Amino acid sequence: MMDTQPELFAQHYAEAGLVEKSVAYWGKAGRRSVARSAMAEAAAQFQKGLDQLALLPADRDRQQQELEFRSALGAALRFVKGVASPQLGQAFARAQELWEELGSPSQFLQVPFGQSHYHAYRGELDLAHRLDEDMMRRSLQRNDLGGLILGHLSSGRNLAFGGKFAASRSHLEEVLSLYDPNTHGSLVDQAGFHCHVSSQAILGIVLFILGFPDQALARSNSAFVEARRLAHPPSLATSLACGSSVLSLLGDDATLHQRAGDLVDVATDQGFPHWSALGTIFRGWVTVKNGDLTEGISLLRSGCAAYRATGAELWMTHYIALLAGACEIAGQVEEAVAMLDDALQTAERTGERWFAAELNRQKGQLLLRQGRAAAAEELYRKSLSIARRQEAKLWELRAAAGLARLRRDQGRCAEARDLLSPVYGWFTEGFGTPDLKDAKALLEAVDP
Repeated sequence: MMDTQPELFAQHYAEAGLVEKSVAYWGKAGRRSVARSAMAEAAAQFQKGLDQLALLPADRDRQQQELEFRSALGAALRFVKGVASPQLGQAFARAQELWEELGSPSQFLQVPFGQSHYHAYRGELDLAHRLDEDMMRRSLQRNDLGGLILGHLSSGRNLAFGGKFAASRSHLEEVLSLYDPNTHGSLVDQAGFHCHVSSQAILGIVLFILGFPDQALARSNSAFVEARRLAHPPSLATSLACGSSVLSLLGDDATLHQRAGDLVDVATDQGFPHWSALGTIFRGWVTVKNGDLTEGISLLRSGCAAYRATGAELWMTHYIALLAGACEIAGQVEEAVAMLDDALQTAERTGERWFAAELNRQKGQLLLRQGRAAAAEELYRKSLSIARRQEAKLWELRAAAGLARLRRDQGRCAEARDLLSPVYGWFTEGFGTPDLKDAKALLEAVDP
């Protein structure tokens, strides 16, 4: 029974005043709950262990135990409360203090990893980058391969959101190169999800933006299949969320409908508020695309509100753009423009620049609908400039297509062709995707 119901013994020892034994068994109970992906139970059990631990003398041994409990509590709270929740921030802030006081032990690299994850999702990307660099430096000094995997994963994720896609790709591919499931499987306990699943899921988004839609979809699908095989709910939720982003950008509404539904089911079953909000957002977008504007916009609004209620800022530029796109379809152009202005301000404040080119292009498209061609052209050019600077070929294609379409409508077909043709000619795959099919049709329309 000690192995199957450690929480009962933890409680009995606490009532008997046997604090050290109670702490030990609350730790066992929490780890057992984590192994079953029962994250809410785990968080409660780790907190009870910390409450008991506070009754012991404040010495180095207690510090060590508190670090174990705080880091484990943070990992559980990521799923129970959300990746940017204040409770998570408090747990990791205290864990970071203890980690540094104890000499930054490498077996607790989940502390700076978790800190970086938390600050990134709070929209504090500069701080997250500094934590990543420090983690990489320490891991290199110690020749700690597990630490390097975590450092590359965190760096790859945060560089992607900063709009540094080529550097992001390099880090994420390094994770896949270094990772050995037999040797590094235990990293799931530090990261909270399987590193190779998360790397492939994020890499799917990065490859799409860099202009490799087929490879992006292959990576995204591989992450989903692997997460489902592993039967690890946090990894599955991660793969579904990133995959849904790829599908929403790609325009594959049928598959997105299925994946968004799966995401809602996993999040509801496991009590993951962060991913529940994301599932609602993507379901709202699919509902809009299927013609039910009222219900779709309602879902998008409620999903965005629920997501922000967790404390999260990261990704909001994309989700606001989806809501603005829904409003555009509904003919609510002025409201859509105001939303995109909000998203652009968020990108400026947080440094989340991965979607900046698209926000400018989408706003330009709206201004064109209002008859403001000069202002629209300025935004298309800004979008092009950002995309080229970021080597974001897919965003560059969209911006070039928007400007070329404007030129065509102005009767300047040769300029339209000269603008779009070299961008389209760069692509070597993805010719069945809506973006490339539309670009090809536009080129054919402006050919003499």
